[in-house]
Amino acid sequence: MPNTLALSAPYVIFLGDVPSAVYAKTAYGIAQWAPEKCLAQHRFAGCEIDAGLPDMSIAAAVAAGAKSLVIGSAPVGGAIQANWVPTLLDAIAAGLDIVSGLHTKLTDYPELRDAAEQHSVRLIDVRVPPTDLPVGNGKKRTGKRLLTVGTDCSVGKKYTALAIANGLAESGVNCDFRATGQTGIMIAGSGMPIDSVVCDFTAGAAETLSPDNHPAHWDIVEGQGSLFTPAYAGVSLGLLHGSQPDALVICHDPLRDHIVGCPNHPIPSLQTCIETNLLMARLTNPAVQAVGVSLNTSKVPADQRLALLSQLSSETGLPCVDPIIDGVQPIIDRLLASFASPTRCLNKAKDKDGEIA
Repeated sequence: MPNTLALSAPYVIFLGDVPSAVYAKTAYGIAQWAPEKCLAQHRFAGCEIDAGLPDMSIAAAVAAGAKSLVIGSAPVGGAIQANWVPTLLDAIAAGLDIVSGLHTKLTDYPELRDAAEQHSVRLIDVRVPPTDLPVGNGKKRTGKRLLTVGTDCSVGKKYTALAIANGLAESGVNCDFRATGQTGIMIAGSGMPIDSVVCDFTAGAAETLSPDNHPAHWDIVEGQGSLFTPAYAGVSLGLLHGSQPDALVICHDPLRDHIVGCPNHPIPSLQTCIETNLLMARLTNPAVQAVGVSLNTSKVPADQRLALLSQLSSETGLPCVDPIIDGVQPIIDRLLASFASPTRCLNKAKDKDGEIA
């Protein structure tokens, strides 16, 4: 895919001396969703946080075929720690690209920048978008697209998109997860840090992320923010227009009463969220439709959970699931039924007899 970030796998995941699993969410996310890209983890002596990967030295990881060292820990403040630098320099000298999603840029450290230039490796800050992005043009593109949207930030848009992409792939549907945030980019190995793109180019960046494809191919686009947050609605709208989605999945925390960081802005109802997103999405795809609701029911009392899902499903007319507890098959079933095609595009997976599985 032209003009998007692209990472070289396999990875060695750098944990260093991360003190708590809270600060290792990136490492856990990559290990869970992209195990095929993960070769090893690298921890300092005494580090007890474990992403479940083999422990290797930098030299051993390189000998085993590693191509990138991915920083999987995020300390408070989001900066490269001074005691990490010698290991990062060793990795650079061994020929590894360094990949970071931290707020401070790898290229802000002269010693890392100079070493990378000397050894002809890349310092990849996944929060930094590619250059020369186009403005959006709204032209109809071939292929199908699903975008996860939400009533607020941090309501499961990335997890839901990954689960749907995995489920579609397991069903034999040709699809790609299109990442728009730093952890998603590391999981996918490519993507677009949409919230770092200058606002005039957000829609164009989303168009670049999901280009023309086979008519029955699905791009599952990771949503960002929400149309209902005063802080990030602009990003969400540009992504909605540029993604040109055929299908929307709405993500929601049923126990949240106000927008994160904005106590004077109540969480909208699911129906309001659905109608508003559909209205805005019709600018670039008049045929867009909602196909499901993804709920975070982790804090809902167990004896009320199923009743809540049933109630919201009745109110919206859509399948409602908690993707962690229930999976996303009902949403996939609705998606495939809504967009049934005699030319369904299958993955090139073959069974032992050489036939398409």
